[in-house]
Amino acid sequence: MTGPFARALRDAGRTQRRVLVRACLCAALVGSASVLLLGLSGWFLTAAAAAGAAGPIVVQGFNYMLPAAGIRLLAIARTGARYGERLTSHAAALRTTATLRERLFRAIAAMPVARALSVSAGEASSHLVQHVAAIEGALVRRTAPWALFSSLGAAVALLLFAGWPPAAALAGCTAATFGVVELASRRLARLERATQRSVADLKTELAMLLQAAAELRCYGLDGWAAERIRLRERALGDAQRATTAALGMFDAIIAGGGAVAGASCFVLASHAGAPVAALAALAAIMAVDGAGALARDRAASGGVAAAAARLDAIFGAPDAPVAEATAALSTVVVATPIEITLRGRLALTGPSGCGKTSLVEALIGLRAFPAAGVTIDRRDIEACDGAWLRAQFAWCPQDAMLLAGSVRANLSVAAGDGDEAMLWEALEDAMLADRVRALGGLDVWIGENGERLSGGERRRLALARAYLRPSPCLLLDEPTEGLDRATENKIVAALARRLERTGQGLILVSHRSAPLQLCERRIAIDIAPSRHTALAA
Repeated sequence: MTGPFARALRDAGRTQRRVLVRACLCAALVGSASVLLLGLSGWFLTAAAAAGAAGPIVVQGFNYMLPAAGIRLLAIARTGARYGERLTSHAAALRTTATLRERLFRAIAAMPVARALSVSAGEASSHLVQHVAAIEGALVRRTAPWALFSSLGAAVALLLFAGWPPAAALAGCTAATFGVVELASRRLARLERATQRSVADLKTELAMLLQAAAELRCYGLDGWAAERIRLRERALGDAQRATTAALGMFDAIIAGGGAVAGASCFVLASHAGAPVAALAALAAIMAVDGAGALARDRAASGGVAAAAARLDAIFGAPDAPVAEATAALSTVVVATPIEITLRGRLALTGPSGCGKTSLVEALIGLRAFPAAGVTIDRRDIEACDGAWLRAQFAWCPQDAMLLAGSVRANLSVAAGDGDEAMLWEALEDAMLADRVRALGGLDVWIGENGERLSGGERRRLALARAYLRPSPCLLLDEPTEGLDRATENKIVAALARRLERTGQGLILVSHRSAPLQLCERRIAIDIAPSRHTALAA
């Protein structure tokens, strides 16, 4: 694999190299011990049977203690090595993918918004779970070549007791088996990609319909939604059945290759006697069987390549400066220069749809400014990157999303490890402290997107979260929309006290008159053809 994701994978796995080396050594021991164990067992049983058939005198001269001890030793070695290989390979893979998932989440969060909006919830879930799981399986199977080469080496060493023809036959059968495996893996790759697409489509459909579950029930569309899910499930089931059938072919190929190798080596080694022929046949079968892990790796290679390609698109889209953001979202053009002072108080007013929210999102680097005209503390916004812009503002969006968790978890997004006094202070300023106490405190579960709270309570929790971010300026988009007049007045009064206490600035978007009284300056935004224009300050 090459590309941005491959580099991230190498970085994530660098700390696990020693563990992986131990896993590979264990796999090599498993491969060689398995071949030696089966070959020695075949020789021992056949030789013992021949000695018994030859009579008591031959039986008394037959040394069964040494091969029996060797068989026990090899069995113990194989069992211990297999346990060590499984333990170390999975440990390395799990630790690597844990780091990888964290970096993947950061990469998704850092994407320009125009790109991020094209990634659905189902697709993001597939990236974090399904695609990384495919990579995890590939990491576990990194020991497969070591097992194959060690088993082939041990088998060739045993077969040489009967001469080079059995060894050559084993090499030929192994090469032919892998040729067939390679051909089968190309078809399976297409099926793996189809399965991955079907999983992502089902997750996306479920996420979309679950979000609208209440509306669908209200309009009597439960059956329609269920049918859409059934169609997606049927497509996924068909893809999975086809993939499973193709995977079964790999086991059949390995079994067939082993049978041909065993029969060939038995015939070619028969001149050396029945015990050596049995040794050769069983060693050859086990050597080809040892190639099963590598065959399964080739079988999964198509799915791994598809997963890596999808993850490449994420790791290849780092956070970009505002000026480089794409135009998938509407851009903001200002005709009148706007000077923003971080410690000042500025109101943005205007009719719905005129671009106030777009302007706010541009201020924190989520939209592009294609023209000059906006400065923040005398810095041209075009020269500011998104990270710097976001550090200057504590943002409470108009439609804030809440985490599926507790009140504390939602506040910790902005507060980090802030103490409880800080959290309660923010809740008091947002007029939500009494409600949280009534629910059971900071650790009460509020459900998916705060479904246990009313719309106004969700807005106030988002406002409290913004209060906790230690930024020079509050950026509040309709913070009191939908609240009754009495609650609004209390929140505005508490906000005024908070601004005086903290010295923070304020940029406010609102249609309500009460919060606008907090601002020293106002800019009216009006709709102009193909652009949003600041008319007056």
